[in-house]
Amino acid sequence: MEKFLPFVLLTFFAGSVFAQEATEASDTLDHPLIVSGETADLNEFLWINRPLIVFADAPADPRFIQQMEYIDARLEALAERDVIVLTDTNPKANGTLRKKLRPRGFMIVLIGKDGRKYLRKPFPWDVREITRSIDKLPLRQQEIRERRGDS
Repeated sequence: MEKFLPFVLLTFFAGSVFAQEATEASDTLDHPLIVSGETADLNEFLWINRPLIVFADAPADPRFIQQMEYIDARLEALAERDVIVLTDTNPKANGTLRKKLRPRGFMIVLIGKDGRKYLRKPFPWDVREITRSIDKLPLRQQEIRERRGDS
């Protein structure tokens, strides 16, 4: 019995840590900038938002959890750049975004306000890198100039 106690304790604590991470990830999904992408139509965001689509085969995918933690940590930086995060963790639903972008497992895709694909990554990417990519886009450069009053 004593030989099994460490194993039982390890299993219990690992399960509680996973449950906490899953709860934190679901809390992140309640933010208004983060919406389900299973039924989303990219045309509704054209010239308004920059969709950042996060695909995974399951909400418990560690890469999905990590990506959502990155996003949650710097949500204000994404909001400043008019980003809306669309999540799709149900490959069986085979929604419009999956048909159009054809992810294989985990993937993030950044779509510009003009509807063009600017970034595809098969692994979690830090929001700092995502915002740097956005800041290099011509339309974003124009937005920065307009905010400074440079026209």
